[in-house]
Amino acid sequence: MMFKSNEKIRETVRQGYSQIAQGGSGCCGSSAPDKLAEGIGYLSEDLEFLPEGANMGLSCGNPTAIANLKPGQVVIDLGSGGGFDVFIAAKKVGPKGRAIGTDMTAEMISKARASIPRFTEKTGLSNIEFRLGEIEHLPVADASVDVVISNCVINLSPDKQQVWREIARVLKRGGKACISDLALKKPLPEHVVKSAAALVSCVAGAVTIDETIRMARQAGLKNVQVAEKAYTIDVMADCQDPIYGQVKKCLPEGTKLGDYVVSVDITALKK
Repeated sequence: MMFKSNEKIRETVRQGYSQIAQGGSGCCGSSAPDKLAEGIGYLSEDLEFLPEGANMGLSCGNPTAIANLKPGQVVIDLGSGGGFDVFIAAKKVGPKGRAIGTDMTAEMISKARASIPRFTEKTGLSNIEFRLGEIEHLPVADASVDVVISNCVINLSPDKQQVWREIARVLKRGGKACISDLALKKPLPEHVVKSAAALVSCVAGAVTIDETIRMARQAGLKNVQVAEKAYTIDVMADCQDPIYGQVKKCLPEGTKLGDYVVSVDITALKK
């Protein structure tokens, strides 16, 4: 029964992001993705070389910043979508590094791959690839990655503990996980948790900070640190996006998403 339930969740998420890849809206839709990105910590120089359409407004943080990426590193982005953070990471790790994006939605992978030639034309770099796969079963070898990044995606997984095990598996010794995601401040109303819109927008899948720390440690990672962001989920929820609009309608009168959910940066090391 649990397997069937998990697969149903994955299919709901896959369908939702397939629609987004084909022209539906992300967090802020197509109206102001750069404004959102700058509001959550991206620099203008991070955005200027991106292929058109790579920034889909699906972020809740900037994992490439907290990763402090270095030239020559191998980076994998879990749930890479249109390739936003992968293109930024590729620029930072340079020609001797490698940036890999993985996503379970074929339409997202196709969209991201179609942007590679434009990225190469702008930067001269050819150090990117996108692989189809679930973040619970990453399509990379053991101990082959220096840095794992992810941006508002782990909450979408129905088996977060398995995701953390995979992160630990693919990291090299001394490697680092740098995750931007959402965490619960208090339990969501039951009818919100059951909402497909809430699931696709990462809200229903959020777990507490303590739960996240526990899962990372159980996976074998050390020095797990979680920092709440200065801004809240309301920055994204206030965007005129139909997905978040549906979620807000489900909340009790007089409450907002920021009462329940906070943005966090998570870092952890593999010793």
